[in-house]
Amino acid sequence: MNNQLSKRRVAFQGERGAFSEEAAVSVLGEDIQLVPRATLESLFASVAEEVADYSLVPMENSIAGSLHRSYDLLLDASLLILGETVIPVVHNLIGCPSANLEAIEIVESHPMALAQCENFFAANPQIERVATDDTAGSVRRVLQRGDPTRAAIAGKRAARIYGGVILREHLEDHSENYTRFFLLGKATAGHAHGDKVSLAVKLAHQPGSLYAALEVFARRGIDLLKIESRPITGQPWQYRFYLDFKGNWEDERVVEALAELREQTSELRVLGCYKAASAPTSASTEG
Repeated sequence: MNNQLSKRRVAFQGERGAFSEEAAVSVLGEDIQLVPRATLESLFASVAEEVADYSLVPMENSIAGSLHRSYDLLLDASLLILGETVIPVVHNLIGCPSANLEAIEIVESHPMALAQCENFFAANPQIERVATDDTAGSVRRVLQRGDPTRAAIAGKRAARIYGGVILREHLEDHSENYTRFFLLGKATAGHAHGDKVSLAVKLAHQPGSLYAALEVFARRGIDLLKIESRPITGQPWQYRFYLDFKGNWEDERVVEALAELREQTSELRVLGCYKAASAPTSASTEG
């Protein structure tokens, strides 16, 4: 993403030290104003409410799949995708300075983080799991309590911020664990340099409609990267499709494809044209 976005207010979900904060810093650097938001709903509203200039939103995990609520909120928001980033997710067991692994009785974290560490809990059946709203918030609470029998699962950044001790690294079941984030904001001139486009379409409920829509891209040699369907609220058994493909929305092929697609659909919205994230490095490099 463009370095010109630095020193701006960037909203993220969770508390200080969350993986979303780590993603914001990895993209824009430390010299930004971080705006923690408690929920996805408040995160998407942060730009409209003028408490942030950009929102960094988790969209997909390489193991758990797409975050459906994020896709639903994206369509409701009057924002464009300005960029994306992919970060490795490394789960660490974090306790109080006086804690040790053998004494831990309770571990808390976000449900997704707990679910991604099944092997650790299978090997330690005496440890109770407690689901919370946020990984970093769990670390903060553990440190505030000062109870050496409690620990949290989170990233290293949370341990540094709250003064926790990492009792064990790499609790995740799979080392190839990544989360993709969208940087959302108002329109900028930077879209002209994008190499990836995202859009949402509502297709006619009739045989062959999806095939016809995809054929628009295939015939022009446009590489589709992802297709995702979501049910439309209030319209049972009707679906909206989200598409990612390689290209720029000013390319002649793309302009022609979108024009043809509009003729086939009852609704089409281009969500953004942006620079695709670089291939992620190994999760073992997380700092």
